[in-house]
Amino acid sequence: MQTVRAAPFTRTTDLPGRTEAVEIAQVRPQVNGVIKQRLFKEGSDVTVGQQLYLIDPAPYRAAYDAAAAQVLHAQAAKASAQARLDRYGPLVRIHAVSRQDYDDALAVAREADADIAQAKANVERAMVNLNYTRVRAPISGRVGRSLMTVGALAAIGQNSNLAVVTRLDPIYVDVNLPATRLLQLRRELSQGRLQRISDDAATVTLTLEDGSRYEQAGRLEFSEVNVDEASGTVVVRAIMPNPAHMLLPGMYVHARLEEGVDPAALRIPQDAVFRNSHGDPMVMVVGDGNVVGARMIATGPAVGGDWIVTSGLKDGERIVVSGWQKVRAGDTVDPVTARQSVSPGKAD
Repeated sequence: MQTVRAAPFTRTTDLPGRTEAVEIAQVRPQVNGVIKQRLFKEGSDVTVGQQLYLIDPAPYRAAYDAAAAQVLHAQAAKASAQARLDRYGPLVRIHAVSRQDYDDALAVAREADADIAQAKANVERAMVNLNYTRVRAPISGRVGRSLMTVGALAAIGQNSNLAVVTRLDPIYVDVNLPATRLLQLRRELSQGRLQRISDDAATVTLTLEDGSRYEQAGRLEFSEVNVDEASGTVVVRAIMPNPAHMLLPGMYVHARLEEGVDPAALRIPQDAVFRNSHGDPMVMVVGDGNVVGARMIATGPAVGGDWIVTSGLKDGERIVVSGWQKVRAGDTVDPVTARQSVSPGKAD
């Protein structure tokens, strides 16, 4: 016999999942030209803005110099046009020059201003293109192998990228949680049957593909808003710290979601449970006067060699752990506590 006692129990769900990078950036050329240098070691960590490649800057430097010279030319034309406008201003008031001549001088001066603005814009565009010859890392992370070598021609809009930078810390783990399990979890939390482990999110731990345990715990970050019609599951995303870069994108893992704590869970041995002709789980309950009665129960998750009972039993009730095959409902038994030696014909 065993007395059922309520005790806190942490509800968990074990699900297979895949790791996925938080950020992935493809390094692509933004100007055309021949690659002159590769300035990183393949497989190393890079920081955002770090130069990775150098594309031949000579034609773009020449274009920048030409644009800068055009600014000087436009500024010289502006000085000449402004001087003429300044001379015509007093003369037009005394009718020494015609109004038409003054208007023409004003228009030339304004065109000179526009030419200067256009030339400066050309300088800025040339500077942008010149800077693009220094191909930089768009994000911080680990850079993979170089997909183009020194001497290759890089072109805007090419199909292949130069390299890929992947941010590895932290890293996502995506698992598929059955929609029915998600509904049950939310219902139990709203009804107060489960208490959250933390205020922000559920705790997640990982078991790697080789069976080893990942040392650091993560947290549940996101759940998809749509249910997959084919599988009836919802994508649940956890975020895991990965400072040593042990987890890599695409790895297969087992994720354990610690969903919440049942403050008064009833836990009974699986050996105490049998099933009726309809397949419903039942136990033999020892009542007043040590009279045995059969009772239907509802079981939740299995924990080792035990079942979590969700309904049908109360705290403090006594159940038959072993020997229930030898008794019938209505029999009077001489019970002993489980794990004690019993004589034949007695039920635990």
